[in-house]
Amino acid sequence: MKTRKLGGSGLEVCPICLGGNVFGWTADEPTSFAILDAFVDAGFNFIDTADVYSRWAPGHKGGESETVLGHWFQRDGKRKKVILATKVGIEMAPEKKGLSKSYIMREVEDSLGRLQTDCIDLYQSHKDDPSTAIDETLEAYQQLIKDGKVRAIGASNYSEERLAETFEISEREGLPRYECLQPHYNLYERAGYEKELEPLCVKEGIGVIPYFALASGFLTGKYRSENDLAKGPRGQMVKKYLDERGFRILAALDRVAAALHSTPGKVAIAWLIARPSITAPIASATSVEQLNDLVDAANLDLDAASIETLNQASAYSAAGS
Repeated sequence: MKTRKLGGSGLEVCPICLGGNVFGWTADEPTSFAILDAFVDAGFNFIDTADVYSRWAPGHKGGESETVLGHWFQRDGKRKKVILATKVGIEMAPEKKGLSKSYIMREVEDSLGRLQTDCIDLYQSHKDDPSTAIDETLEAYQQLIKDGKVRAIGASNYSEERLAETFEISEREGLPRYECLQPHYNLYERAGYEKELEPLCVKEGIGVIPYFALASGFLTGKYRSENDLAKGPRGQMVKKYLDERGFRILAALDRVAAALHSTPGKVAIAWLIARPSITAPIASATSVEQLNDLVDAANLDLDAASIETLNQASAYSAAGS
């Protein structure tokens, strides 16, 4: 598997990152193990999770995904085959949130315990915390890197202005810098990343690992009318995509997929992989069959004409998505 450099982190990752949000939620532990085994056996090495996964599910408190991964590492000893990414900052419980140094230093120990590992390869600020000074957050990460508990750091859900500010502070204060960004980006949700964040990421040479690569399943073609919204747990999240532009994107995906003897979902991920600024889109799988689709997508090379077809169909207005 050909790898890509993750910014200046020194980490090299495969072109697809397996999203861990489903582990312990819509994929139980045995299913999660089968997916993880198939992923690594296919030559892939990059897995992303977060401390808060899957706090939103009834009866869950967060930490479920990290716990499943920890059990898998212990069962098969595959920790050394994986570039492991997790995140901190989103509320786990009242008074357990944010990016203060004291909270990060406590929460990393909980994550390490659940993951049953002594080092996190990529530790990410899950979202900006305006109530905490940026240098305080970076000082916490500096200590964790010095202690050997973290290898590199990244940011998720940051604005261009705030991300640029972190780079300035890192350089001025001699603190570690965010070496990757995890933004919301896919063939439908383009403007938010492309207009401001992408130029900054290219300028700074950082990796980009976008989430919601398939727009909550919309780009697979599974949802083509409001009657389809009951087909999956994310159906209501997809409703906003059922507009003229969304249908135009699906039609283009259908055309390109037919020409390449592929599927719309595989093509949508291949489009992300082909974008020069993207290191590895994040995509989840709740079955080995879905995982095999991700493997196929990583091996799907889109020609220039196919990329242009998709670019035109998904073109956005100055105020659009």
